[in-house]
Amino acid sequence: MGSAHEGQYPCKDMRVAYFINQYPKVSHSFIRREILALERQGVEVVRFALRGWGDQLVDAEDQDEQAKTFYVLRRGWSGLIGALLGQMVRTPVALVRALSLVWRMSRGSSRPLPFHLAYLAEACWVLARLRTHPVHHVHAHFGTNSTEVVMLARAIGGPPYSFTVHGPEEFDQPAALHLRDKIESAAFVVAISSYGRSQLYRCVSHEHWDKIHVVHCGLDKGFHKGAETALFLDTPRLVCVGRLCEQKGQLLLVQAARMLKERGASFELVLAGDGEMRSEVEQMAIQFGLKQWVRITGWISSQQVREELQAARAMVLPSFAEGLPVVIMEAMALGRPVVSTMVAGIPELVRHGVDGWLIPAGDVDALAEVLAEVLESDVSRLQEMGRAGRQRVHVRHDIDVEAAKLVQLFRGVA
Repeated sequence: MGSAHEGQYPCKDMRVAYFINQYPKVSHSFIRREILALERQGVEVVRFALRGWGDQLVDAEDQDEQAKTFYVLRRGWSGLIGALLGQMVRTPVALVRALSLVWRMSRGSSRPLPFHLAYLAEACWVLARLRTHPVHHVHAHFGTNSTEVVMLARAIGGPPYSFTVHGPEEFDQPAALHLRDKIESAAFVVAISSYGRSQLYRCVSHEHWDKIHVVHCGLDKGFHKGAETALFLDTPRLVCVGRLCEQKGQLLLVQAARMLKERGASFELVLAGDGEMRSEVEQMAIQFGLKQWVRITGWISSQQVREELQAARAMVLPSFAEGLPVVIMEAMALGRPVVSTMVAGIPELVRHGVDGWLIPAGDVDALAEVLAEVLESDVSRLQEMGRAGRQRVHVRHDIDVEAAKLVQLFRGVA
């Protein structure tokens, strides 16, 4: 399980567990990069996930990660009940205390009490595996049920825990997710942007602010390979990469595409991704007579996403709500200007007029105007913006630099 790189780094005696709802996952390549970067620095990482063992994966790296992961729900209810009964025998008093915590976490939650009891059973399962795979620390991604599971595991005798908050889900319902309780009992908490940190500050009193740290998502050096020499094609192609869902704003993008078409602009819009709103997006494109202008790829591999970005004039992501999208980093690393919105952590990375364009979220007129400007811009201007963006990502989002910050936080707990 996740062997360390012996002899190269000073942390080879450190062992942590990662806990994620679903892993690996096409849209969560940033978690895989983070884990692999930690291992390059000598940290041994034990992977836990609720689900994902049967998913069909297109990336070889994800397939490797799937084989390294312990899956909590793989044996169904029988495995959970067995773990719960075993913990009842081992630490009955702690389990009773944990039940009171379960009751508190269910109050005001969007999910009823039985879900939270299931989280306790999952925590018992994780704790049983940690007795055979002991770690110094457990880290969860997302402040949702994944963090509740590791918090409950801590309550019944497990190791200290921390978690990374991405947003926007956590920021939409902090009270229902009991973010305050999770932050207060955590060893530390990670936000992926300064904006994210500010939202977590709102959840707790000032005395807990010092445990909230910014650690960016990042790209590894292999992703940058060949980007500087890649040919910038003078093509009217625009690419939007992301799950087809309400928060990413693809419906607004299709509306803007109709406005471009009405102006007589020549363009191709590629929507790279899939999701619950695919049929709605497709129907709108047909309704607006855009079938020849709009192409939806469905889920594609990381290499295919890279190829789509490199074949584009710019990457467009008109999000309504966000954390800080990794695809923006990827586009900038590949030297492509970015069109996005002034929400969450995006303005911390994209500088309007320097390495991209920022518009007010939800403003279809502003989006259409900027897209027209992108299509009309000289290639030399786009290349200059691309170079600026590539340099900015190098400085701010190197995954090895960011993983080193996590190592220091893990050391502090150990």
